[in-house]
Amino acid sequence: MANRWVGITIDCANPTRLASFWSAILSIPATAEHGDEPGWATVGSRFDDRPRLTFQRVAEPKIGKVRIHLDIEVDDIEAGRRQVETLGGRWSGERHDYDEGVVMVMHDPEDHEFCLVQYFR
Repeated sequence: MANRWVGITIDCANPTRLASFWSAILSIPATAEHGDEPGWATVGSRFDDRPRLTFQRVAEPKIGKVRIHLDIEVDDIEAGRRQVETLGGRWSGERHDYDEGVVMVMHDPEDHEFCLVQYFR
């Protein structure tokens, strides 16, 4: 049996808003894989060669730190930070400088944590 990672589903209050944010950050189009279902929105497709992001409306608010997050590689860490902030996300203020690169902990518009990573080549 062959298993394949096809995506990540993120619980949220506003699926359309988060799909728009992540579509812009990742340069992957939002799709209509869930049709007109108002509680769902998707970036990418299960038929793509990379995993899709699906956003699912839930009633309960986010409380505390999520125990899984996305790492997004950028060419320029400061330009990546500005893009996130322009799109409605924010920087946590946490930055880690390593020999191999820089990591900044960010938050999307609904406060989900993710990291921008710039690797030194």
